[in-house]
Amino acid sequence: MTYSGQVTVGGPADVHELKDLMITKIAVGPMDNNTYLLRCRATDEQLLIDAANDAGTLLGMIGDDGIASVVTTHQHGDHWQALAEVVAATGARTHAGRDDAEGIPVPTDVLVDDGDIIRVGRVELTARHLVGHTPGSIALVYDDPHGHPHVFTGDCLFPGGVGNTRKDPEAFARLIHDVETKIFDVLPDETWVYPGHGNDTTLGAERPHLPEWHARGW
Repeated sequence: MTYSGQVTVGGPADVHELKDLMITKIAVGPMDNNTYLLRCRATDEQLLIDAANDAGTLLGMIGDDGIASVVTTHQHGDHWQALAEVVAATGARTHAGRDDAEGIPVPTDVLVDDGDIIRVGRVELTARHLVGHTPGSIALVYDDPHGHPHVFTGDCLFPGGVGNTRKDPEAFARLIHDVETKIFDVLPDETWVYPGHGNDTTLGAERPHLPEWHARGW
């Protein structure tokens, strides 16, 4: 079946099958958070992005193979409600942006900086530090050698705009700058975007609207 990226809380996961990586997306919790399970096809090692909520559902998706690591994209509570239980059940190493780790009530094993490489099996993900939604938000970029890039943006980029900066013009300026220079300026239109809530998009679908985002200030 063709991957759509459209998932609902209580509904089935959707699976994006790439040559080297399998990406499973599921929605959990009262804020309709997206959680992503990445599986290296060569080694079967798995990595979870945002243990947001409903640990039972997430552990069922992870299955008996477990996960080697879990990445929390940022410190907001709706993105780590199930983190403690998932880590306790799997023994996974925890990763988070250096400037957000103190706001996550589960110890962070690996403090992530801009440009750091996070591996799942033989697959490499590049972390991009994006400031504005929180001080230490990170996005993860998978530059698929067999196709276009894929980027997991947490709450920093959605269909229709960047993440919430709480009407703070300085925070918005920082976030739009980082999203433009570290995402839009270096990745092609075909790049698939997996956000922390809601449907997926592509950079090509969003790029024409960047001037509108600047003008409205959010």
